[in-house]
Amino acid sequence: MDNDREIIEYYDELFPISIEQKEFYKRQIETYKKPVKILRIFCGTGSFEHYLAKEGCDVTGLETSQNLLESANRKRRTQLMAVRYFNMNYLEMSHFLGKKFYNVISILDGKIIQIHDKTLLAKFFYDCKQLLSDEGKLIIALPNFAKKINSKEILIPIREGFRAKLKSKIFVKDENHMLTADIETSNEKFFSIAKEKKVYLLTANEIQELANKAGFRKCKFYEDFNMSEYTENSEELIAVIS
Repeated sequence: MDNDREIIEYYDELFPISIEQKEFYKRQIETYKKPVKILRIFCGTGSFEHYLAKEGCDVTGLETSQNLLESANRKRRTQLMAVRYFNMNYLEMSHFLGKKFYNVISILDGKIIQIHDKTLLAKFFYDCKQLLSDEGKLIIALPNFAKKINSKEILIPIREGFRAKLKSKIFVKDENHMLTADIETSNEKFFSIAKEKKVYLLTANEIQELANKAGFRKCKFYEDFNMSEYTENSEELIAVIS
């Protein structure tokens, strides 16, 4: 997000951790030796990372926003918690993080569309493969763009909390997809969070292609954290890549 100062107050409301998400991750990590080592890219305010750390995982969060990282660190109840945060983007992670160290790498809440061209996406998949253990998994959650990819304007499902709504849309400009996002508060104030931010509309087919090129062996696709069957008509896309 470009204007992260405005979203911090509402972030955890707009990006809540559902029971289904918690159960999904329990299933994904149950086969690994404890403590399961988890890396989250674009971790935001770190609520999910603190939940995983309290469940006994060893957690690393990456975030490019210093404001969001400060919010994440304020959640730490003790310095002994097995969770750490770095002000780092996906382009840097392969230089500073341990190769074959992580059991699970996640990029959730549609944040992967911020990796805004296919060359950078190819590097991202390759770097994740290098950072994952031999049986490790990459988990991606984003809107399903399969049937919308050629639309001139795409409305992203509204995220709604108790005090605010996050409204986002993607449109075509100069042959690029651009994202705008705004917060509308319950007292009718409006804040621009992203304005004409270049994005890439990744689809299931491209995820499969990029995963294969990076050396992954298998992709499973779901439409939600209940692991319902994915179709082109699904609103969401969750990929588990191993």
